[in-house]
Amino acid sequence: MITSNIHLGEGVTIDPTTSVNNVTIGNHVKIAKYCSIFGSARHQLEIGDETYIGMFSIINGFAAKVKVGKNVSIAQGVNIMADSGPNASPLMQQYYPLITGEITVGDHSWIGANAIIMPGVELGEFCVVAANSFVDKSFPPYSVVGGNPAKLLKTITR
Repeated sequence: MITSNIHLGEGVTIDPTTSVNNVTIGNHVKIAKYCSIFGSARHQLEIGDETYIGMFSIINGFAAKVKVGKNVSIAQGVNIMADSGPNASPLMQQYYPLITGEITVGDHSWIGANAIIMPGVELGEFCVVAANSFVDKSFPPYSVVGGNPAKLLKTITR
C-alpha cells in the first residue's frame, strides 16, 4: 500500500493492497482490495464518515477537488475521475482536449458496480447510480440515474 499525505479518522479500514495518498478519510470508512484513491498536494481528496469503497475502484482527484460525502456506498469497479483525456499525446489533445472538473458525491448516495463518474459532476445527497452507468452531468438530490449516458430514471420520494 502506498501512503502519503493522508489524514485518517477513527476506525478506518484500508486493505493493504490499496493505494491512498493526498486524502482525508473520515471515521469508520472501509476501503476494499485493489483500490487506488488519490488526490494531489493542491487538491486533497475527501471521503466522509461511514463510507464504503468496493474492490477495484479508482477515485482520481489529482487535477481537481473530489469530495465523497458521508455514508456513501461505492460498489466494485467504480471509476470517479476529476480529469480525463489523451494525456500522452499533445497532438490528440487538439481534437480531444483534456477535461478537468471538481466532483461531489452527496451524503447517503449509492454508486453501482462499474459506474463511471466524469469530471465536473455533482451528485446530490441520496443519489443512486445504476451499475454500468456513464455519468457525465450533474443530478439533484434523490435522483436515481442510469444508462450511457446516464439519465434521470426516477426521483426518490420520502
